[in-house]
Amino acid sequence: MIRPALALALRDLRLAGRVGGSGALGLVFFLMVVVLVPFGLGPDLALLARIGPAILWIAAVLAILIGLDRLFQADQEDGSLDLLRLSPAPLELLVLAKVAAYWLTTGLPLALATPLFGLLLALDPETTLRATVALALGTPGLAFLGAVGAALAASLRRGGLIIAILVIPSMIPILIFGVAASGAEAASGQARTILVALTLASAAIGTVASATALRAGE
Repeated sequence: MIRPALALALRDLRLAGRVGGSGALGLVFFLMVVVLVPFGLGPDLALLARIGPAILWIAAVLAILIGLDRLFQADQEDGSLDLLRLSPAPLELLVLAKVAAYWLTTGLPLALATPLFGLLLALDPETTLRATVALALGTPGLAFLGAVGAALAASLRRGGLIIAILVIPSMIPILIFGVAASGAEAASGQARTILVALTLASAAIGTVASATALRAGE
């Protein structure tokens, strides 16, 4: 049962690399937010450094939402989703593979680019490192929560706004503890532990809920 899931994940990774995919678009959007916010705030570097982690996290949430409408919709349009439903492998496992591939092409590049973008926000090296680790730990949870909305809107055209309305409220806890884990060293350790717990819970709930929504859409 593992082989179909791995094959599906590799197929999604190849498609994302071949056509640019949502990963490149999300990274460009992430960069645009990080570049434009300092212009709006002005030359106050102390203020910029203080709210820098929050800016990174808000940009990450929005960047991950950009490509979610195509996560299952493309498979719905070309008939691949029907084959996934009929596969002998559990649909939950296939959903897990697709979301993992989506995170590898969208969430992981955001975390890896954080050290560079931290310079634009006047973050010190320690804060930048904490923000990088927090994004690496928290963005998978955002992807799994977003997958639920993507599954519900799989049969809808232009469902991006609907997905955002559905999933953004559920992403708020990860956003709160992600920012806390990126902040002062005294509080970041406990917030990081809670962030990991939220990501694991989101992975479990998001996988089952997404598979249930896809089955209901047959």
